[in-house]
Order: sequence, then C-alpha cells, then structure tokens
Amino acid sequence: MYRRINLLLMDFYKRPTWNCRLCSTAPRATDERDPRPFFFDQHVQKLLKTLTRVDYEKIFATRRDETPLKLPEFKFMTDEELAEAREEIGKKANRRIQMPPVVKIRSKEPKVLVKEPELQGYEETNLVFTDISFGKSNRNRIIVVRETNGTLRHANSNERHRMNQIYFPITGREMHTPRMFCNPYLKDLLEQGKFEFVLDRACLQFEPDDPEYHRVTKQVYSYVNKLRKFDALRSTRHFGPLVFQLAWENNIDSLLLELIESENMEEAGKLVRLYHKVQPDAKSRQETTENDLQLVKLYVELDSPDRYMLSGVIPKYEEMYKEKERLKRGIMKAHGLIDDEQEVQDQNEKSKT
Repeated sequence: MYRRINLLLMDFYKRPTWNCRLCSTAPRATDERDPRPFFFDQHVQKLLKTLTRVDYEKIFATRRDETPLKLPEFKFMTDEELAEAREEIGKKANRRIQMPPVVKIRSKEPKVLVKEPELQGYEETNLVFTDISFGKSNRNRIIVVRETNGTLRHANSNERHRMNQIYFPITGREMHTPRMFCNPYLKDLLEQGKFEFVLDRACLQFEPDDPEYHRVTKQVYSYVNKLRKFDALRSTRHFGPLVFQLAWENNIDSLLLELIESENMEEAGKLVRLYHKVQPDAKSRQETTENDLQLVKLYVELDSPDRYMLSGVIPKYEEMYKEKERLKRGIMKAHGLIDDEQEVQDQNEKSKT
C-alpha cells in the first residue's frame, strides 16, 4: 500500500526543480564546529567538484518531471562556433550541478525580546507580526510573536516558515511538511532508489539550516553510504554535500573502498585530501606525499576506522596495476615504441619514486 501511495505522491510532486532553493545537509549534532568555512574553502570546492564528475549524458538526461520536451536541433558549425557551443554547454552543466551549501543547524530556541506580564490575558491566542516590506529576504525578514502571557519573541522555525509562505509563497513549497518525508513513505522511496527525487523535493521544501531538512538528507545519505549506491548521485548537485558529510563525520571508508575497487586511485587520493581539509587533527595529515597510493596507505594505517577492510583491497589494486603496466609496456615494446635499455631505465626511475 505504501508503494502505491508513494507513486501518487511522486506524480503530485513532480515538477521542475532546477531553480529550487539550494539546501544541504549538516554535520553530526555532536560536532559543534561550523562547517560553512570548511565547505566554502576554494580548495575543498575544487576537490568536491572533481569527485562529483561531470557526465553530460547524466546531467542532461531526460527528466520525468512533466517538463515539455524540446525537439533536437541540428546545425552546421565552424570550428569556432563548435568551441563556443561546447563552452556554453560546460557552463550550463556546471550550473546544474551547483553544490548546495553546507550550513549549521539553526537554533531551535527563539530569542526573547521582552517579557511584559502586565499584558497577560488581553488575547486568547498568540499574535504574529511580519515585516512584509519588499527587498527583504525570507531569512532576514523580521517576524515576531506576542504570546498570551505577554512575552514578545522572535518567531520559531515553523512560524517563520508559515508566515513567509503566506506572504511570499515559493512555487512548489507546501505550508506543512509533506508526508513523503516521514516514514514509512520515506523509507519506501529509499528502497526504490529515488534518492535524487527526495533530495530535490527537500531542497524545495526546506531552508538550508532547517532541522527537518537535515534529518531527511542525513537519512538519505546514510542509506546511500550503507548500500554503496554512490553512482545514483554522481554527476548531480547532491554528490558534493554527500562526500563532504562523509568526510566531516570521519566516515569515508565505504566511498574510498568503492574508488579503489573501480581503480580510481586519483580520486581516492583527492578524497583523502578532502578528509585532511575538514579533519585538521588527522594523524595522516602530518605526513606529506604527492603519491595518491602512498597517501591512501597512510590514511588506512593511521586514521581509517575500518582499516582491515581497506588493507585487504589495496594489495589487489597494486597487483592489478602492475599487471596492466607490464601488459602496456609489452604492447609498446612489440610495436617498437621502446627498447630494452629504455625499459630498464624507466623501471629504475619508477622504483626510485
């Protein structure tokens, strides 16, 4: 029954989400650090973008969101026009995978402005005062509440969400939390692999620092990491925040294992460098090396929570890499591209490095 309800919910909620408000997940509640300066670090952004991978076929794949399809256009272009078209496509792809910001969860306790017990009993319900001046953002708009006991305070997150949606509604955002974000419906959607759909809808419904958004995205990311369904979010704007959260929570081992098994050692090295950026106290951070394999080995030896699992897969990668190198050099030698003397020289230089 839940599956049928979820299908109805998906049909109801399907709509374009490329222009929806950017949101993201947040660190563990036990981590008091602010992730914002780490996430917006220029080097961290570059690492996250590299790990996301830009796959044009996936980024521009047809989306079942009821958007009218455009007929393909065929044009004859010069080399200059083709280069310009490719550059424009690259910019468009970067906009589509623009990573949502990672921010800290906002405080649940609203700030009290003044307590005036002499006003107690004048009203039977709370009064909400909202500044509806144009030019104000929904985040900075002044919204205060006069309680029945005379206390004047800032609005809490739920009150602010409702008032903003009443006076300045955002298309696609609902007044109350949709049922799809609550179990058992959320769990059923995750079992169907609708990760991107859930995250896109969460971006549209919640603000970046909303505790409800953090709850939903954390559940999605935990499910993806547990089952190693990383390809489902690769080349989407949600992969960067996923990787950042894993590094923030010292939980990169599953992703690192997937990268090593798929022979992406360069990306594995970048993942460890990202981990060092957000975990300044990491032991392996003290060792300096530019070799990706050596960097991964240092992390596994000094910082990995599951070093036994990773220690078993690294020798397999090394053996496979050596075998491919032998095969490659054999082909080059057979075609006369290298001779015996040059082969010995190259092997000596490689052993030194």
